[in-house]
Amino acid sequence: MKRIYASTIGIDHGSEMLFSDFDNGGDMWTGEGERERRIAVSFSEKFKSHPNVMVTLEMFDVDCNANQRAETVAENVTEAGFDIVFRTWGDTKFARARASWMAIGGVDADDNWDEMY
Repeated sequence: MKRIYASTIGIDHGSEMLFSDFDNGGDMWTGEGERERRIAVSFSEKFKSHPNVMVTLEMFDVDCNANQRAETVAENVTEAGFDIVFRTWGDTKFARARASWMAIGGVDADDNWDEMY
């Protein structure tokens, strides 16, 4: 369990289009084997320390004639942002995918003079 020692908790969230490879014949749609997409996300404000980040697929369009394999994770989490990483492998063919994310952690409060200065 991560304990947050802060008088103020911040929650940031968003949605990111990861790719649309059906439109342009990209490798998520036409390729095979291990493939990865990485999208950098910046928080709207910095957290006091690394927040907890959750990522989930919000939308995906996948070929029904192949196995459906995917992994979506948050990596390189800092106070300022993180990377959404989408991976697939084998014969899986993804036409497009969008991910939602939420970050929760301690943030500075306007009246925390001792902690800010």
